[in-house]
Amino acid sequence: MPSMPPPYDAAEPAAGCQVAQAPEVPTAVVIQHNFPMHEMTSLMDGTFTHLATALQGVGIGLIGPAFALHHRAPVSTADLEVGFPIDAPLTAPLTLPGGFEVTASVLPAGRVAWTSHLGGYGGLAEKWGAFTEDIGESEEQMTYPFWEFYVTPPSPDVNPATLRTDLFSLLEPRAA
Repeated sequence: MPSMPPPYDAAEPAAGCQVAQAPEVPTAVVIQHNFPMHEMTSLMDGTFTHLATALQGVGIGLIGPAFALHHRAPVSTADLEVGFPIDAPLTAPLTLPGGFEVTASVLPAGRVAWTSHLGGYGGLAEKWGAFTEDIGESEEQMTYPFWEFYVTPPSPDVNPATLRTDLFSLLEPRAA
């Protein structure tokens, strides 16, 4: 089975801000515009619960963990894609049991900054703030999109302190 290419394949969490060259990776996603933040759990649960099975039904395999990719900073609403990286491009839309439509997309190629968050999802906002500060201090410039990989699959019996979420942001190209 194919697996995620570097830097997405890190066996160990990143202790600090890392910069790497990331390849384009095909994805299967549910795209939402102006999606209410207070409904995020229903979007993610409704997508992640059914998407792997739907993809398997059309002969497409997962090559990495679930993710959420944001096209702008979320406030009360978000413009985002939630889904999985896949081993072959999705060639036709799929409809999930909850009514969400799945389409083909990609994680973009380019220079990325990334780090890991260990702990519950409630700590992600603080980690993003620290990550953004670290990127600025390294004289890099973030650009959209940015995304989270939910490396540890959430489940009712997982200790939230052991959850690993990897954070990524596309960086502005360096001037030649």
